[in-house]
Amino acid sequence: MKSITINGSQRESVGKKSTKALRNAGQVPCVLYGGDEPVHFSAPELAFSKLVYTPSAHTVVIAIENGTSFNAIMQDIQFHPVTDRILHVDFYQLFEDKEISMEIPVHIIGTSKGVLNGGVLRRNQRKLRVKAIPSNLPDFIEADITPLKIGSKLYITELSSPDFKFLHPDNTVVCQVRRSRASVAEFEGDDEEELEEGAEGAAEGAEATETAEGQE
Repeated sequence: MKSITINGSQRESVGKKSTKALRNAGQVPCVLYGGDEPVHFSAPELAFSKLVYTPSAHTVVIAIENGTSFNAIMQDIQFHPVTDRILHVDFYQLFEDKEISMEIPVHIIGTSKGVLNGGVLRRNQRKLRVKAIPSNLPDFIEADITPLKIGSKLYITELSSPDFKFLHPDNTVVCQVRRSRASVAEFEGDDEEELEEGAEGAAEGAEATETAEGQE
């Protein structure tokens, strides 16, 4: 999995006043959990752009100015309710021999037979939570929709891998191909026409029978 480096500064104080001062200076207060004790640091808000504003999943190298560094993943993020500025970020430290859970994006590949026949692809899960050791975390999960016909579903069990395990029920639907509204309307219209034609044919048959009996 690709990694992003964030250069941070150790926080000497974690009170409200110092936190407010950091934000006013364009810095984001952060905490790293998972180690022997939490590590409080701050980093420029612009440093998080490639980590937050992207559909891709990344691990993070947190490089503190005192020379220490940590491998981590972003665990939680808080935004300002009005300005959407980043207020606070929580990270969780990674260890090579310890499994971690993380949401991984789903990449659709292939062309569905059902879509080619007029169906519509519905993506039920754009991200899936997996659990694995850090070295086995994938950049993305491929979902091949080529075999899907109209009405078919792709279940999470079809995407299983020995490198990680999914933290979802086995009946989780990743995506499916549904009949489009236009095709449904056309299908229903065809049924109505067939019923009308059948009714007309039956009526004509009854009239012909009555005429024949009258002539006898």
